[in-house]
Amino acid sequence: MGVYEDMRARLETEEVREQLAYLYGDGNQMPERQTERYKDLLRKHEQFFHTQQTIHLISAPGRMEIGGNHTDHNHGKVLAASASLDTLAVVSPRQDKMVRVRSEGYPLIEVDLKNLAPRENEKARTAGLIRGVAERMAKLGYKVGGYEATVTSSVVSGSGLSSSAAYEVLTAAIFDNLFNGGTMDFKTSAMVSQYAENVHFGKPSGLLDQMASAAGGLVTVDFKDQQPQVRAMKYDFAKKGYAICVVAPGGSHANLTDHYAAIPAEMKQVAGFFGKGFLREVPYEEFLENIGNLRKKVSDRAVLRALHFYEENNRVDAQVAALERDDIQGFFKEIIASGRSSFMYLQNIYAVPDKQPLSLALALAEKILDGAGAWRVHGGGFAGTTLNFVPLEKLQEFRTVMEAAFGDKSCLVLNIRPVGAYKLK
Repeated sequence: MGVYEDMRARLETEEVREQLAYLYGDGNQMPERQTERYKDLLRKHEQFFHTQQTIHLISAPGRMEIGGNHTDHNHGKVLAASASLDTLAVVSPRQDKMVRVRSEGYPLIEVDLKNLAPRENEKARTAGLIRGVAERMAKLGYKVGGYEATVTSSVVSGSGLSSSAAYEVLTAAIFDNLFNGGTMDFKTSAMVSQYAENVHFGKPSGLLDQMASAAGGLVTVDFKDQQPQVRAMKYDFAKKGYAICVVAPGGSHANLTDHYAAIPAEMKQVAGFFGKGFLREVPYEEFLENIGNLRKKVSDRAVLRALHFYEENNRVDAQVAALERDDIQGFFKEIIASGRSSFMYLQNIYAVPDKQPLSLALALAEKILDGAGAWRVHGGGFAGTTLNFVPLEKLQEFRTVMEAAFGDKSCLVLNIRPVGAYKLK
């Protein structure tokens, strides 16, 4: 039997079914559906590349930001989770330094790893992410080499679940598993991925997205120090009677980079007033005492965004404490407060006054849930998605209303994936 026949046979085993149930959940015929997805991608890899090299199946999850909206880039705290949607690759090693990737719906990408320096023509391109991950891993002493990969993703670009972080963490996992024996820890993977996005891709993101994807499960992260403190948590929202829903009401991320970049920049302007690089280094009381003087140096919006940062950090602590004492209503209270702060003070719900799909999605969620569950902006804002905790008895109504307003499949019901990047065993 060849490598493809061997892998197809392996995908039919109970051992693999258990792994797929672990990654994606066991309900709604999910392991069987994923088996067909994996087989389809395997078929395409054989058609695209005709290789008979060893085959690996590797995936990395999208992420959900549950608490801590725009706090990570100023060394704040977050509550986050990996999502049951993922970016999946069939991968074969090459003997040279050439990476060739065929993603569904996109042309072939080729990246020569002989020169790993950033390239201006790879800004905002997948090739930049691949080269950036390779460069940082090589500088840290890891081996990198060529490979061929066929990629599919259920983490839709622009869905607010961070398709870029999933791709970066996947790329790090490919280099790690093919050339380093799978030895890289999740924190290193996250920081390597962030470097690629910041330096090669050209997006000034914090570390939340990459850390949530790489760590897996439900985690609380404190970015105060150079080495973030990550603590795993356990909470089963479904057993408490709630579904986690992400609503994508439409809106494009195009031309929004300046809006995203302004948030950390303005927070750092406030920190700079106190001679510090990040707001986390400035005591909250000192900030409050100096608002009058601050207003002479920075915009009122910068002050409001700094106020959001401090309060949001406290809310993350309150959210974590509520879950630990199994106070789900207290948790929801803090989630709703987080969303209101993002709307009023952080001001990342819309960029153009006559185009407010996120505002409308939040208003509809508040009306439907009517005091039950919770709703908030999800992630960077301006476009993207909202995060909602929906009582199971209201789930059908919630999905019906949201999809009537924003289109078919605009409401996704997600599970928390228990692990980050994963190579099928």
